[in-house]
Amino acid sequence: MIRYWTAGESHGKGHIAFLDSFPAGITVDKASIDSELRRRQGGYGRGGRQAIETDEVEILTGVWHDVTIGSPVVLWVKNRDAKINDMPDLAAPRPGHGDLAGMIKYHSGIRPILERASARGTTAVVAAGALAKLLLAEFDIRVTAYVVAIGELSLEPKVTAQKHLAALPCEADITTELRNKSELYSLRPDKDDEAKQLIDRCRENGDTLGGAIEVRVDGVPFGLGTHTQWDLKLDGRLAQAVMAVQAIKGVEIGLGFQSARQLGQDVHDPIVFDKNQLNSRSFGFSRTSNNAGGIEAGMTNSEPIVIRAALKPIATLKAALPSVDLSSMQPTTASYERSDVCAVPAASVVLEAVVALEIAKALTEKFGSDSVGEMKAFYQAFCEMNRNRWGKEDKAPSVKR
Repeated sequence: MIRYWTAGESHGKGHIAFLDSFPAGITVDKASIDSELRRRQGGYGRGGRQAIETDEVEILTGVWHDVTIGSPVVLWVKNRDAKINDMPDLAAPRPGHGDLAGMIKYHSGIRPILERASARGTTAVVAAGALAKLLLAEFDIRVTAYVVAIGELSLEPKVTAQKHLAALPCEADITTELRNKSELYSLRPDKDDEAKQLIDRCRENGDTLGGAIEVRVDGVPFGLGTHTQWDLKLDGRLAQAVMAVQAIKGVEIGLGFQSARQLGQDVHDPIVFDKNQLNSRSFGFSRTSNNAGGIEAGMTNSEPIVIRAALKPIATLKAALPSVDLSSMQPTTASYERSDVCAVPAASVVLEAVVALEIAKALTEKFGSDSVGEMKAFYQAFCEMNRNRWGKEDKAPSVKR
């Protein structure tokens, strides 16, 4: 199965993504990876660092003539603003950051903590996620993230809240086209001006803004993930991957917390069967709603996966909060480092990447990871077995006695 790690510091030489067990046979499109890196740098509300960096990926290993060869893939993104040894330490830890906990844990200053904890490190994650999306595209699986709120301003898609999980277009390209018209990476470009005004007011007040992001995965087959062990359930793994992104403080799948306030008959998704759809990805099975968000008992049920995440406001504030001066141990205000006012659009690109990586990992667990050709053969065999099983007049599975 695919595994990945990252390394690098905010003002170090650069950032590395190391992917192991990535299947052979995938044509690597460097331009598509660089495009994702540019999207991560964009979105309204970003800070001055983005004017310095021009992120581009360099593929160091695992590729021959632009095609993956099955050995580890190493991706490198260089920092232009590489000055870590010239950066001073901070005098006062910042509330909301890992400054205080990290310096106590590692018996260090603040600088060694913030350099690795910084969201600048998500460049490597986005590069790795872009590579994972190239694999998913071979199976017509599409991952799309979009902003659904900035602060208290709702940017919900133009469908009713009750039906939004199922009513978005099934063709992810339609959603992507609409999202790309928005400076906030939402599906409501008509509300961009209102959102930008809100961000501008926060900037003037020395404050920051968070928001909410939705990630949708279309084209997933049945059976990714498993119910058999707690750490193999796909919803748990997705929640961990999303929650591990900097500043994410809440994750829900499908109706999420809303399901706790409703009756069972209003939450669970009725199952229907249409033999005319036997050759589809769902083998004729479908749901009249998607409140489960595409996952039941830790496994995909062929409906779109829908995940939502809450991003807190960035913790570095110009209007700094109270802290402690570490040299005198007297009350002071928190130190300030150059930062964004609102990173919600950029965070949506990162969430798209981590979800793509987890889906790619689950796909290789189910169908192998040596080569994409072999994966497709296993996938076709899986589909054929199910079409034969459910295409018979007597659909009861045989039992060996």
